[in-house]
Amino acid sequence: MEMLMVINFDLPTQPENYLHRIGRSGRFGRKGVAINFVTKDDERMLFDIQKFYNVVVEELPSNVADLL
Repeated sequence: MEMLMVINFDLPTQPENYLHRIGRSGRFGRKGVAINFVTKDDERMLFDIQKFYNVVVEELPSNVADLL
């Protein structure tokens, strides 16, 4: 099965745009992963994204293979 990965080097400025950015990571039943690089300045936007979509964005595990 094909697995797709999306890497965000910066978060969108609006929470509504986040889903559009990561959408390719898990379409049509495929397994997908989105990795976000987040700085201290991004913490508020990450909180807003989690609240908007009612999700928890987890910290990247030390073994990325665990995501696959």
